[in-house]
Amino acid sequence: MMPSLTTTAAAAAAPLLLFSAAAFGPATTADAFSISATTQTTRRTCPCPSQLVLLEQARVGPSCSSSSSALRSTVPSGTGFGAAADSETDSDIDVGTSTATAIVDEDASASESESNIPKELQEMQAAQVRDLLVDLLPRMTGQKDEFRQVENYINALEDKYVQVQTLDFLNLAISGDWQLLFSTNRLGIPNTKLRLRELIQRIDPKNLNGTVTNMARWDLAEEIPGVFDCTGTFSVKCDYSINQGARMNIDLKDHVLELSRGSKVPTDVEGLVGMLSGAMPSELFDPNELAMDTTYLDEKIRIVRLTGSRLEGVRNLCMRSGAVEVSPTKN
Repeated sequence: MMPSLTTTAAAAAAPLLLFSAAAFGPATTADAFSISATTQTTRRTCPCPSQLVLLEQARVGPSCSSSSSALRSTVPSGTGFGAAADSETDSDIDVGTSTATAIVDEDASASESESNIPKELQEMQAAQVRDLLVDLLPRMTGQKDEFRQVENYINALEDKYVQVQTLDFLNLAISGDWQLLFSTNRLGIPNTKLRLRELIQRIDPKNLNGTVTNMARWDLAEEIPGVFDCTGTFSVKCDYSINQGARMNIDLKDHVLELSRGSKVPTDVEGLVGMLSGAMPSELFDPNELAMDTTYLDEKIRIVRLTGSRLEGVRNLCMRSGAVEVSPTKN
């Protein structure tokens, strides 16, 4: 049963609508969603519209479920991303499955990992593999071979990655805005009324703690098809703590829905939040009780592996905002 919706007459910068978040999934623990008008004078447009295509194409396999496998406090290089792909069919390739078993013999594990990576990628520098990956993503058309290649690139990068050794350097490296390029998690059915322009993860570290904000910039055509006259941002606000290795344990705090200046106020706010929950990868909409392991990080891109009671092994690939020019028409 949907909660009642309360509308109040208020100033432009004050909350206009407030309702409980409890109706949007048992794992969502935020007390409430709120919608408010912002004081922004300009609307930021998406510098990479092809990301939305990437997110659509990522819907190629079931969401990863939790497993009883033991996990290391920090994920070692080459954790076997997509290792189960050989048993897949053409119509159901699951690029999100990972074999996250406890590592007993690290040398044997490394040898097995390298055997799953094409030799030419093993011989490349990490920056070369990264550039190939970033070049491929915006040109993907949803073919199985393309996802297999993405899998190979991510495996190669994770295998080459040397874990950050100091907390200060990790905080410096992960701080800032990261734009989501690719998720191995299955997304919901897209809605023609909703248009996502950008998905950003903002990290603000403070020693062993910090905040993570997952922000979606959206447009809504509520009344007339194709006329997107409602626009704003949807922010998922979280705290995180690091208590083992470099693993970031996420604690969901709030969901906030904000309108851009000059936007129409949607008549069905609950319906809008429901559409957003289906359009966003679930690890961004509801990250509660999940943890993120950084499996690759450089000055341009960041790969994280989700772990926890659900979505085990899901990978997110993000680029630092403004660091990489992504062109879907590049030859």
